Amino acid sequence: MNRNIKLTFALAVALACPAWSQAPASPEFAPLEQWKNAVIAGDPAALKALYSSDPAAEIEADGVKTDADGDAKFWTALKARGIKLEIVRETSHPDRHGIIFKAAVDSGANGKTINVTYAASWQKQGDLWRIKGAERTDAPALKQPADMKKEIYPANADAHTELREAEERAVAGHKRLLLVFGANWCYDCHVLDLAFQRPDFAPILHAGYEVVHIDLGDDEKKNPDLVQQFDIPLNKGIPALAVAESDGKLVVSQKNGEFEDARGLTPEVLLAFLNQWKP
Repeated sequence: MNRNIKLTFALAVALACPAWSQAPASPEFAPLEQWKNAVIAGDPAALKALYSSDPAAEIEADGVKTDADGDAKFWTALKARGIKLEIVRETSHPDRHGIIFKAAVDSGANGKTINVTYAASWQKQGDLWRIKGAERTDAPALKQPADMKKEIYPANADAHTELREAEERAVAGHKRLLLVFGANWCYDCHVLDLAFQRPDFAPILHAGYEVVHIDLGDDEKKNPDLVQQFDIPLNKGIPALAVAESDGKLVVSQKNGEFEDARGLTPEVLLAFLNQWKP
């Protein structure tokens, strides 16, 4: 998830901010119900009215910039007969609200269930709530997390100690190191973690790599020496991967945020990376 470039509306900052509640502030966020009803009604005008116009809402769909019109047209074109929402994470503040959910849309357009992952940042403008920015992933190929409760990056973990121990195991097992830079607040880090647990991924990881999770913390300032050592460009987003030899010598690191939008990747892309750099 790229907080500095891709999500210029600072959705990820909102969802990560420790001052926000980690659970919904109320049993139901009324504007979300309005949004859902507008989608089911197929009412583009009602739906578009829920987006910020000043400043204009910033929307991305499968990594491509679009606008409120484009997003509204996508949802109404589905001709939804019903939508089942599964909230992954929801955070609240008096004048802003962040939410990530998975939507299973019963589509009348093709008679199928369309799965979409949607992350939206709402802002209170006067008496009304409007979508300030959103990131949409259509029909994700990788499993999306049901929640973000797993502590992939334990707060008390010592990354330097874990790295040294992983180097020792890598030497003994003739493996390389796979360093995963990320943070618990990062949705795409949870997507990547789930992908690494797939049956088709596990044998490659077990045979070729010792995996080390490097925590960047809420502000992405944790473990700066390791970020520098393994040449991780944080301005390109996280999760970010690096591969190193068993002695810690860098083999390759991402330079263009290749995995920061993990939710939209295919298994083949990740498998190709692992196979390319395995020993």
